[in-house]
Amino acid sequence: MDSILSSRVLSINEGDEVKKIKDSILAALRSQLHRRGLVIGLSGGIDSSACAALSVEAVGAKKVFGLLLPESDSSPDSLRLGKQVAEKFGIQYQVQDISTTLQEVGCYRWRDEAIKSVFPQYGDGWKNKITITGGNEGKFNHFLLVVCSPEGEFFESRLGLREYLQIVSATNYKQRIRKSIEYFHADRLNYAVIGTPNRLEYDQGFFVKGGDGAADIKPIAHLYKTQVYALARHFGVPEEICKAAPTTDTYSLDQGQDEFYFSLPYDKMDMALWAYNNSISGHELAQYFGISDERAAQIYQDIEMKRKTTRYQHLQPLLVEKVEGISC
Repeated sequence: MDSILSSRVLSINEGDEVKKIKDSILAALRSQLHRRGLVIGLSGGIDSSACAALSVEAVGAKKVFGLLLPESDSSPDSLRLGKQVAEKFGIQYQVQDISTTLQEVGCYRWRDEAIKSVFPQYGDGWKNKITITGGNEGKFNHFLLVVCSPEGEFFESRLGLREYLQIVSATNYKQRIRKSIEYFHADRLNYAVIGTPNRLEYDQGFFVKGGDGAADIKPIAHLYKTQVYALARHFGVPEEICKAAPTTDTYSLDQGQDEFYFSLPYDKMDMALWAYNNSISGHELAQYFGISDERAAQIYQDIEMKRKTTRYQHLQPLLVEKVEGISC
C-alpha cells in the first residue's frame, strides 16, 4: 500500500482555520478571561506576525497592542520587520530596549562568565551562540559553544553541563523580562497576552517557562510551522518574513532554530512530527525522506526524548492537595 505521507497532509483551509481561531479567541476573552483586548510581542518572525494578524482579525486593530523589545544581541532586522507588521495591520505599538534591564539583572555577566570558562580570551566585541548535535545520530544530544572574535575568527568547543545551564539560564532572562513587560501592559489595559508558539515549539518544549511559554491564549499551538507560514501568506504578511528561515534571535551570532534545537529544517521537522503523531512507521518516514530506516528511527527517538526531557515546561504548579472551590 502506498504511504499517505505527502505535503498534502499539512494543507489547511486558511479561511476556515482563521474563523476557528477567531471564534476561539473571542470566546476565551468573553467567557473565561474577561479581558477587552490583546497584547502581543512582535519579534519580526513568522509566528508573532501570524498571531498579530489573527489578533486583529479577532478583536480589531484598535484593541491590539504590540510590543517590540530589542536588546543588545537582537538582530536589527527583528525591530525593522516587527514595525512593518505592526504598521501593516494597524496595530498601536511601543518599542522598549531591554538591554539596560538585562545588564542590571546579570544576564550578560552570567553568560559571559560561563563562556570565559571555556574560552578565556572571550571579551568585548566577541559574538556567541550554542548549537546542538548528536540526537539525530542516535546519540545523546550535546551542545557546542561557538564564538567569533572581532577579527572574524571562529572557535568551537563542546559545552559541559554546568556551563551550558548557566548560559541558557542567563539568556532565559530575555524571554522572562519581555513577558513581564507584556503582562504590565496587559494589566494596564485590561487585555490578555497572546503566546506565539507553534506546534513544533509547543510539542517539543522549545520555550522558556515563565517567559515566552507564559500567555493567556496560544492561538497557533495546534498548527505546524508549515501551516503558520500558510496563514501568514493568507493575511499578506510581508514576503520578507514569509521567506525567512526561523531563527532564535537570542544569541549574538546568527542562529537557526534547526541548529540550536530541532536538528532538522522546520519543513522536515513538521513532517516527522506529523508522521510520529499519526503512527506512521519509521520505514515509511525513511522512504519519504530518502534516508535509512536507522536514521528515521533516530528522528523519532529524538522527538520522544525532547517530549520526556521538557515535560517540566508544560507542568502547572503542583499542589499538595486540591484546593476546594478552585478549578483550572
